Amino acid sequence: MPKIKSQTENTSVAKQGAIKMKSFGITVLALTLPSLVMMAAENSVVLAQAAPQPVAQAAQNNDESPNDLFVTVGKSVVVNSSQPIERVALGFGDFAEAQAVSPQEVLVSGKAAGETSLIVWQRGGGKLFFDVTVQASRAANNGKMDGVRREMARELNGQTINLTYENDTVFLRGQVKDLTSAQRAMTIAGSLGKVVNLLYVDVPTADPQILLKVRFAAVDRSLSRQLGMNLFSTGATNTVGSVTTGQFSPPPAPTLSTVSPSPGRGIVTTQTLASALNLFFFRPDLNLGATIEALESKGVLETLAEPNVLAQNGRQASFLAGGEFPFPTVQGGVSGSAPVVTIQFREFGVRLNFIPTIMPNGTIRLQVAPEVSSLDFTNGLSLNGFNIPSLSVRKVNTEVELNEGQSFAIGGLLDNRVTETMEKVPFLGDIPILGNFFKSRSRTKNNTELMVIVTPELVRPIPAGKPVPGLKYPVPFLTKNSDTPMSTPETSVTGPVPITPPTPGIPAEQLIQSMEQERPLVVSGASGNAVALPQSAATAAPATK
Repeated sequence: MPKIKSQTENTSVAKQGAIKMKSFGITVLALTLPSLVMMAAENSVVLAQAAPQPVAQAAQNNDESPNDLFVTVGKSVVVNSSQPIERVALGFGDFAEAQAVSPQEVLVSGKAAGETSLIVWQRGGGKLFFDVTVQASRAANNGKMDGVRREMARELNGQTINLTYENDTVFLRGQVKDLTSAQRAMTIAGSLGKVVNLLYVDVPTADPQILLKVRFAAVDRSLSRQLGMNLFSTGATNTVGSVTTGQFSPPPAPTLSTVSPSPGRGIVTTQTLASALNLFFFRPDLNLGATIEALESKGVLETLAEPNVLAQNGRQASFLAGGEFPFPTVQGGVSGSAPVVTIQFREFGVRLNFIPTIMPNGTIRLQVAPEVSSLDFTNGLSLNGFNIPSLSVRKVNTEVELNEGQSFAIGGLLDNRVTETMEKVPFLGDIPILGNFFKSRSRTKNNTELMVIVTPELVRPIPAGKPVPGLKYPVPFLTKNSDTPMSTPETSVTGPVPITPPTPGIPAEQLIQSMEQERPLVVSGASGNAVALPQSAATAAPATK
């Protein structure tokens, strides 16, 4: 290993601390190792120190391990050689700069923090190898650190945050009140480089509970009037027949001829009427009859559903009061075989899906999808002798924002329908007065009114020991067969439940992990198939009609 020194005549003076010399107009400060450590921050040009070893030995051994050379950004060191220098090479010029200032001296200046290598060729074939490490300026780093600390003290007043900088990495330690403060501290410290977050966060309070009240109110009214007449004859003027407008079909009148058991009566003819309309007239002496459809009907269907669902802030809640009905699905066969019919189950009833979110301004944003569905056998279909009902559905899917206790009518419908049908026998129906016997009229009016109202409220649990809501049963149940309640023992047996958290603070990453969305709850429907509740915005399942 070469021995790096300034001038041989300055050895005794260097022991006292420092000397100054001039070489080619460059002022060089030669220091012993203790003096180098003490005065590095006060001088811009310092002398490099290496492990003591005869230069001649280094010249003879070219494969020896390189020496370590340290320099600070913005400062310089001088490398001395006992032999004249022929050539100097630096590995990466962006970190440092090397310049021969005399036949036996090389000036190495730091430009940017990093590592590189320096090779010096001496006269006679000797080589000097150095691993150059350029360190960041402590003065600059301290200035940046002080600026970052001032910004943190200004933005995060009253919170304990310690900032340390080592190897181009910033370490944050301390305790903040929430995740927002932790994120802000990381953003400010990020101006120095890579940040390692070691902050603790105060344990937050429980999320507020949001109760959503939804009211479905629907009224369906219908009014129908029908008027028509059919004429038929069972043998008037030796003619059997009927006249009908086609809208209300006349009842069939089949004729059955039998031999009378009474002597002298011969063959007896019997007519049988079936499915007669609500008014029926027949003259046996004329063998002439009439069926009249004169009917007026009124119908009213009222629906009122008020589901109440409780959910945490930002979490989805679902509610269903109804059932499932079998729905056949036809699937194509394999290799030309007959189609296969499988049974699936569709849900119906009162359904509510919603996600509440408390906004910074105190309002509550709701993603809500209420739905009311019922079985409709009138518009169903028949398949292989099975009657499959359809679904009559009323649903809304929307997003609203309102204050606690306020209400919104998120859905409304007013539907009026009038259907009128008239059928008549040509020419005969146009005769004044008598033409009414050959006409049929049907008029139907339908009116549907629907309203959906939502009301969110912030609620708290029922205090311990207070009565909870219950139902009144018309018929009392059997008496209890045990005096021990079938529930978890009360606090008088188990002791009080701790209210305060076990630790005042937890690591920030642990708090973030606890706030992540849970895995979807998997339930089994009536069909036995596993169903995963959705994670996205609440949307009612499409109904088939």
